[in-house]
Amino acid sequence: MFILIWMPIVQILLYGFALTNEVKNSKFAIFDQAKDEASTTISDEMAASRYFSLYKNVYSYKDIEATFRQGKIRLAVIFPHGFRDDLLHTNHAQIQLIADASDPNTANTLTNYASSIINDYQQAINQNEKLPYTIETQVRMLYNPELKGAYNFVPGVMAMVLMLVCAMMTSISIVREKEMGTMEVILVSPLKPFRIIIAKTIPYLFVSLLNIASILLLSVYALDVPISGNLFLLMAESILFTITSLSLGILISNTAKTQQAAQFTSLMSLFLPTLLFSGFMFPVENMPIALQVISNVVPAKWFYIIVKAVMIKGLGFGAVWKETLILIGMTIMLLAISIRNFKIRLA
Repeated sequence: MFILIWMPIVQILLYGFALTNEVKNSKFAIFDQAKDEASTTISDEMAASRYFSLYKNVYSYKDIEATFRQGKIRLAVIFPHGFRDDLLHTNHAQIQLIADASDPNTANTLTNYASSIINDYQQAINQNEKLPYTIETQVRMLYNPELKGAYNFVPGVMAMVLMLVCAMMTSISIVREKEMGTMEVILVSPLKPFRIIIAKTIPYLFVSLLNIASILLLSVYALDVPISGNLFLLMAESILFTITSLSLGILISNTAKTQQAAQFTSLMSLFLPTLLFSGFMFPVENMPIALQVISNVVPAKWFYIIVKAVMIKGLGFGAVWKETLILIGMTIMLLAISIRNFKIRLA
């Protein structure tokens, strides 16, 4: 009854707020070298738009690069020296837009939004002018100049495959032992619950390592997605996320009594959150604040950020240490709860 009544309501609310291709509240930075009336007006119009949220003003190209590396912004707007003077004296000026193209669809959308705001300003100042003013936008796509969709989908597919294979198969394998009656034999042995849990998860850890290797090989040689960062760091982070997913599978097996229940719980509680709240399909900042808070408890969100930073952007551990600590904390908490709640008696 709970599933029949409440699940449609929950799905409608989630899909209604999360499933949208519209980009809103995207953080951007401004490097205003002109600091004149024209650059200030355009900056204010962008900041007031519902599509953008001003993160900060930067004062050098190094600041722009550092802010992009931290993952704090999706777009940077650069006004050159003498922007208004060039516009008034030569009727022509330039603005540079730098976008984080690790998500090519969002990058394209944001540059189009910014160009539209700039064009609106250009039309406003051309109303009473015989010789029209022209503002040219120079667009630079960072990390993914060719705007390949695989740069966004490969990290998302890694998170989804590892989550489903590890969590769902682990939960089903443990519940299968209960259904077949073999768990009773295991429980009367001198093995402690911790060793039983480790023994059930190790095979899927090795399966996940094969999945990681195959995904990376296909990404590099079939999809032309390079591994820009450290391969060993990427593998270590993938193993950490695998252990987190295995911990979730163990936790599900503690409550499920049948394989069907374990499979259904894994799909509903892991697949949908991974798809909706990881940032893989839909930007998290587009969602209401409540859903953004909920996304923080989804492990796939943090792994997706890590893979994009290491694999696509070529960043090191210094850029992902916070996300790594979050995954470590989740893993320890999930393992502790799973081991504590592991039933040593079936009846």
